[in-house]
Amino acid sequence: MLASSEAVFGVPEIFICAVVFVFGAVIGSFLNVVIYRVPNELSLLPGSACPNCKQAIKFYHNIPILGWLMLGGKCSNCKEPIAWRYPAVELLTALVFLLTYFVIGLTAMLPVCLVFVATMIALLFIDAEHMILPNVITYPLFIAAVGVRVIFPLAFEGFRFSDMAFAPVNYLQGYPGWQVSLAGAILGAIAGGGLLWAVGAIWKALRGVEAMGLGDVKMMLGVGAILGWRLTILTIFLGAFTGALAGVVMVLRSKDRDLQTQLPFGIFLGIGSIVALLFGDRLIAWYINTFVP
Repeated sequence: MLASSEAVFGVPEIFICAVVFVFGAVIGSFLNVVIYRVPNELSLLPGSACPNCKQAIKFYHNIPILGWLMLGGKCSNCKEPIAWRYPAVELLTALVFLLTYFVIGLTAMLPVCLVFVATMIALLFIDAEHMILPNVITYPLFIAAVGVRVIFPLAFEGFRFSDMAFAPVNYLQGYPGWQVSLAGAILGAIAGGGLLWAVGAIWKALRGVEAMGLGDVKMMLGVGAILGWRLTILTIFLGAFTGALAGVVMVLRSKDRDLQTQLPFGIFLGIGSIVALLFGDRLIAWYINTFVP
């Protein structure tokens, strides 16, 4: 049973929700810096400035969401329009953080889940704009995921990731929890990165063209390590399904478009991974109970 914030902190639930929302908006503001600077190989340390006139942005104009509204979507100095992406990322991150809090609750996994969804938001926006998934994000994601899978069973007695209850990971139940969890992480990474790599290699062998970028493979190594093989397969399915829907829409709008260049798969994998993290076990249980005899 999830702990009640009112019972833990002695404050109304609405206050905790407001704190989570504001915290998410602040993290979203930082993600905007990551989304802009990482693909352009810029340092994350300098303060924010207008990309056009280079004028430093005043601290009160940097307030998430409200700052953009106060400025009317324009730089206070040169009046150049400020991209809608900035308040959109801040609002999206705040809402997803709030949703994550509602689903995960005040558990040890909440900080991990918040970091995960923030990472996915950064990656999907970078992929949408630059069609890359930077190693500087995907490599640490994998390392952190493996670390979490090892540390949590050691730090919290009886802690179990959901995939540890299912085959083939549950065949190792006689071993220490961290070893079982690590095996699940490895299997999940293989299911994620390995499956995408195999699909890309087969497609290239058959058609002679790249079907899958290595950035997607590296991203799914980390996603698979933290989610386990079941939720990772669901992530890929959701990514392929939503990507296909988006492709159909684009074909209907313009048949001349090249879907391989217009639809970076990382966008849909990022969305699928967040859905799988928050609702995956319930979706799988619903599917099995509804369609499997």
